[in-house]
Amino acid sequence: MSRSWIWLQLLIGWLPVWALFSLMIYVAHGGDLYGAMRVALRMMVLAAILGVAVHRLTGRVPWPYPFQLRFVGIHLLAAAAYASTWLLLNNLVESVIHWRWVSALGPGLGPYLITGVWLYVMVAGVAYSARAAERAAQLRSLEARSQLAALRAQLHPHFLFNALHTVVQLIPVDPRAATRAAEQLAEVLRSVIDQPRELWPLAREWSLVERYLAIEAIRFGDRLIVQSDIAAAASAITLPSFALQTLVENAIRHGAAPRIATTTLRISAKLHDQQLHLSVCDDGEGADPQAIEAASGTGLRRLRERLALLYGSRARLELNRLAQGGFCAELIIPEQAPIPVLEPEHD
Repeated sequence: MSRSWIWLQLLIGWLPVWALFSLMIYVAHGGDLYGAMRVALRMMVLAAILGVAVHRLTGRVPWPYPFQLRFVGIHLLAAAAYASTWLLLNNLVESVIHWRWVSALGPGLGPYLITGVWLYVMVAGVAYSARAAERAAQLRSLEARSQLAALRAQLHPHFLFNALHTVVQLIPVDPRAATRAAEQLAEVLRSVIDQPRELWPLAREWSLVERYLAIEAIRFGDRLIVQSDIAAAASAITLPSFALQTLVENAIRHGAAPRIATTTLRISAKLHDQQLHLSVCDDGEGADPQAIEAASGTGLRRLRERLALLYGSRARLELNRLAQGGFCAELIIPEQAPIPVLEPEHD
């Protein structure tokens, strides 16, 4: 949350209190409403400045579980100090404005002190509520981060299995090709291990996909044609790691692998309406989207779960059978990256 947004929230929070004090002063002392609003504004500014100290105190004295009398005692003393200081500062300001000392003693002392204590309770209550909400958000973020880490940990073996399966299939047929595929796989794994991040730029994802496709090109030979159209403006957009990779694996597994004929794989990435559109399409026989998702096992299901955790309803994965034959998977995510706190920390 930006600092300017925090200050705006604080300002909005004090506005109702200022309006209430303006009305109370106007009703109690008469005069013009504008004058009452000026006096109330001065009082609220002083209360807000002292509220900074109250906010810091709530950080040093957390809400106890279970409740403790020591906690009550600390805040009783702090409330008395807050109310007394607030009253004294108000009198000092009044004295400077009127060029004469305005005594704090008198019939209005009691109501002023009670008002000061009430302001302290209000500020402390809001501060504790804000801290509780912040802790809850941090816990949700940590939980989401843990879930993402678990999903990513499951996705890596899934990718590794598919790549190793390609190498194993090549060994009895073409040992040299199997060696080249193993070398390509080593490069892929090195790039993954070097940066085990939840999010990375499309340019890095595409580099990974190109290495993977190089492995599959050794396996399929002329039976696999890859056409790519990656917009330069889209390369810097961040996306979940292995997102495009998962779609490519799925297309090869269900589009190219079952066929003897040549399969054309079309991969595109473009920006439209502040969204990144990734599509992976093949010209195979096509299949029912639900059957494809069920047969894909871990890959697509884990990708959907990661998208939900990172983007909520702002991202979607669409699977469609093409009318002219073939299958197309399209991933649509916001151009703006999700909350940075969800980015896993490096060990």
